[in-house]
Amino acid sequence: MAVPLGLIVVITLVDIRTPADVHLGPLLVIAPALTASVAGPRLTGLVGVLAVAAQVLIAALHGGLGTANHVSQITALSMLSVLIVLFCRARERRSQVLNRVRSVSEAAQRVLLRPPPRKVGPLRVAWLYLAAEDETHIGGDLFAVARAARDGTRAVIGDVRGKGLAAIGEASVVLGAFREGAHRHDVLPDLVVAMEDSVCRNLEEVADTALDAGEHFVTALVLDIPDEGHQAEMVSCGHPPPLLVRGRRVEELLSRHPVPPLGMGELPVPLPGTDRFAFAAGDMLVLYTDGVVEARSPGGDFYPLAERVASFPAAGPDSLLRRVHRDLLAHTGGQLNDDIALLVIERAPVPGRAWGSPRTAAQVRGSSMAAAETTPAPRHTRNAPNA
Repeated sequence: MAVPLGLIVVITLVDIRTPADVHLGPLLVIAPALTASVAGPRLTGLVGVLAVAAQVLIAALHGGLGTANHVSQITALSMLSVLIVLFCRARERRSQVLNRVRSVSEAAQRVLLRPPPRKVGPLRVAWLYLAAEDETHIGGDLFAVARAARDGTRAVIGDVRGKGLAAIGEASVVLGAFREGAHRHDVLPDLVVAMEDSVCRNLEEVADTALDAGEHFVTALVLDIPDEGHQAEMVSCGHPPPLLVRGRRVEELLSRHPVPPLGMGELPVPLPGTDRFAFAAGDMLVLYTDGVVEARSPGGDFYPLAERVASFPAAGPDSLLRRVHRDLLAHTGGQLNDDIALLVIERAPVPGRAWGSPRTAAQVRGSSMAAAETTPAPRHTRNAPNA
């Protein structure tokens, strides 16, 4: 506020000291214009009044208030000041509406995409959500963590076809079905079948078919992690495979029994089986949506999530997530074209266990997991770049 007030003083003093045929008074309109960018309509109006008073003082010292030139200058400055105040008032009302919309969006995010607790049973959890659309906090990606009926934890991460606000309704159907069924069904296939049934029944009611008349479906990855033991299982409904971080290795857990995405009405009943894998103390699971691995650099390169995770020093879920977040934004130049969700789950390490040296020469290994009634598939290994 010192700038517009100082301008009024400076312009007035300079105009008084200049010859009568030099008119600097019209420049006083700069003061209320600048005030409108940093203050509300009342303060802008006060500065406008001070500017008009300064113009009257200049007119009184330069030939009197009755001259046609000074009358026109005072009138024009008064009208412009009023217009600036009206503009400032309209902008403030619009800003209040935007703030209300933003608060509703934040409330909807807290209700729909409730942040998982930091600790669930023996698990530690960290998450990241980035919406592609500006001024929004939620979109078509989803995740949730819930306790099972027995001693265990269920987790889901999914991606609605589409992005932004139009996909919120479809995401709400999946999350509602998961939260309702996570503690009702003892086995993972029954939970996935219940989610498919709910999505097929409700998807058309919430899908934005007016703007998007194409197919509507949701890819999802559903996991069951018992509290005891060193095993976990998952069902992949057309979703990208998770990463298993174990010491100096990163494994891509490819599903042997993938099923179609939810909502397509093609889910086999009963399911062919679940994919089981070892998940011991100190291991971490990195769950993500395709917006992460399909994020492009300015040169058009996809983001190599598995290689980047393997190159980071060993750390806990929060630290790993922060590194991925910074690295992803650096890779894309801060421009995201799709919603992004990341969920990191760690089985709390046994006290006294060492993580080992940083993964500076880590290998990224893609492995198929052995299912309950099948033999393990061959592993495929590739080398990751050095950190």
